[in-house]
Amino acid sequence: MISHPKDKITTPQTVVFITSYNIAIGILTLPRVTVEEADSPDVWITVILGAVIAFISGIIIVKLSQQFVEKTFYQYSQDIVGNLVGKTLSILFIIYFLTLSALEIRVLAEVTGFYLLENTPGWAMIMPMMWAGIYLISGGINPLVRLLEIIFPFTVIIFMLVLFMSYNLFEINNLRPVLGLGVTPALKAIKTTALSYTCFESLLFLVAFMKHPAKAVKVVVIATIIPLVFYLLTVVMVIGVFSIDGVVTRVWPTIDLITSYELRGLIFERFDSLLLAVWVMQIFATFIITYFAGALGFAQVFNKNISLSIYIVLPVVYIIAMVPKDLNDIFTLGDWIGNSAIFLFGTVPLLLLIITKLKGGKVNAKI
Repeated sequence: MISHPKDKITTPQTVVFITSYNIAIGILTLPRVTVEEADSPDVWITVILGAVIAFISGIIIVKLSQQFVEKTFYQYSQDIVGNLVGKTLSILFIIYFLTLSALEIRVLAEVTGFYLLENTPGWAMIMPMMWAGIYLISGGINPLVRLLEIIFPFTVIIFMLVLFMSYNLFEINNLRPVLGLGVTPALKAIKTTALSYTCFESLLFLVAFMKHPAKAVKVVVIATIIPLVFYLLTVVMVIGVFSIDGVVTRVWPTIDLITSYELRGLIFERFDSLLLAVWVMQIFATFIITYFAGALGFAQVFNKNISLSIYIVLPVVYIIAMVPKDLNDIFTLGDWIGNSAIFLFGTVPLLLLIITKLKGGKVNAKI
């Protein structure tokens, strides 16, 4: 029913999978987009509240997926609401994942072109990444997960290292006063921060690959805490260094933070290239995860071999990636994806879980 019968992953591998999916674009843009919404240094509170909302959404998705052993959403949605509605929802999910993968690869090209490969055509950076991704996922989910296991420790160590090296520039007064304007500004940015945790939708197909699906709730708990620590430290350090007035004027404030200091006497005096190196690996990881999710959905909904589906969706992802003309169009596309995620993964799983509970034995009998 899945890409390969032996494709099973452990609980720690599932945690790494979801956490790697989460930490990508948001780590570079979250301080700016949250401050733009809240106009307050209290956005760190919003980051915590956003994690709580994402955690609840993740639990709902897990409880739904645990009702259907070894079936992905693309398969069990038809058991719940019938073929027509189930396939329609599945196609919407496929469009979401493919569009998100296109956004990830386009942002990867934009940042790489701006900081590392100036004047290099976008297609020249996008196409090699896409072919490398296809080569990786053509072996199923296990090669993908093993790559994530290699990337993730480097990401944690290097990101924390370069973030804490900016402590000399940190000014605690930039985060004061706490709740000086009340709780309203902090609440205004909840939608933005909650969307930064949109990773638990992967559990709609990932639970079917788990060796121990009963431990999926434990996965949600750990996979919420790790990104929360990442985002919280990033927002606090970036605002503490630049203040809220300085943050909103920067497109990629986290990178600007790393480029704002030098440590003389070490092997490396500048650390922005080091951060960009791990970030490129991390966003590539997010790209291949969403690409795999879209290709898997296409294969299961249209009853095709997943190896063939990977190549069928390739031109679709490339065309979508090349549609935005500039950064404003890219951020607009990101907003559309975020708004669609609220409906697809905030509302649909809850409704399906309620329907499943109401149907009770009728649905279970079809499994």
